[in-house]
Amino acid sequence: MTYALWIVQGLLALVFLFAGGMKLVLPLEQLTGPVPLPGLFVRFLGVAEVLGALGLILPGLLGIRPGLTPLAAVGLVIIMIGATVVTLVGRIIPAALISLVVGLLAAFVAYGRWTERANRWRRPERETDSL
Repeated sequence: MTYALWIVQGLLALVFLFAGGMKLVLPLEQLTGPVPLPGLFVRFLGVAEVLGALGLILPGLLGIRPGLTPLAAVGLVIIMIGATVVTLVGRIIPAALISLVVGLLAAFVAYGRWTERANRWRRPERETDSL
């Protein structure tokens, strides 16, 4: 399960680094979607996506605060819920499905890392009970 989570985390990090990077680098005129969003909000989303991508990888890779990974994944799920709603309002069904799938993958990472972390806290108790 750990390998599957790392693969999904890596793919999601690439997707969000690309998407967030584009929102930060491209001129606002090129970032118009089905529903026009304020430019400052689009830049905010770009920052949130880049930080979320880093939050998926760096805590586990560096071993510093690994509990931040499920929180980053939950934040990305929230972003993808908004992306799905916006694309559905704009009646772009294929883009809404892609947003939905990416959001579900982020939810998989959040759930997997959260339960993994919870199981680590429970294991020592079980070992001491058997002694």
